[in-house]
Amino acid sequence: MSEARPRIAVVTFPGSNDDGDARLALELLGAEAPAVWHGETSLPSGTGGVVLPGGFSYGDYLRCGAIARVAPVMNAVRRFADDGGPVLGICNGFQILCEAGLLPGALRPNRQLEFVCDDVAVTVESTGTPFTSTCSPGAELVIPVKHGEGCWVADDDLFEQVVDHDQVVLRYIEDVNGARDRVAGVSNEDGNVLGLMPHPEHAVDPLLGPTGGVPLLEGLVAAARERVSIAAL
Repeated sequence: MSEARPRIAVVTFPGSNDDGDARLALELLGAEAPAVWHGETSLPSGTGGVVLPGGFSYGDYLRCGAIARVAPVMNAVRRFADDGGPVLGICNGFQILCEAGLLPGALRPNRQLEFVCDDVAVTVESTGTPFTSTCSPGAELVIPVKHGEGCWVADDDLFEQVVDHDQVVLRYIEDVNGARDRVAGVSNEDGNVLGLMPHPEHAVDPLLGPTGGVPLLEGLVAAARERVSIAAL
């Protein structure tokens, strides 16, 4: 008997453009991935994980993610994260999580002030998250990026805290956008919320390119399945 497909909610904001790809990737890797509109005030029953996808939520007015952080659905996302549920923010989703205070630091315009679109290599700096639990420390993953405001910044005190708590999860091998210490992805202190600028949903099918996104999304699927199983006990 095959394992049940865990439910991972993919939130769509006005301006999201990678929500469909995220759903397809998650379904390919064994999850059920319902779409959740930004105006919803609750997540679907039985939700085991949440993805905030890439795109340009609310047209990226003010700052990227600044309006989306107060969308009605974000109250439910916050409750889910506070309860230990796995939440993955990809690109614009990373920006939203930082704006919402669910992740440390901020995303600013790329140092070169140009949009970056390329396959890049990142190293796994922490395996203390559900998303990287099957990776080896230092493992290299090739995943596409496509962003204009992906430069992660933090002041000295915050950066020291992030490093001390093992919250740097992914780091670019080469400087892509001027991010501090080449940070490509960070987690919250508990490790259940991860934001990253690379797009793992675009790196799951070898027919289309690199597959470095597979372990990250498989980790999310496994964590969602475990959460649902525990809730059913």
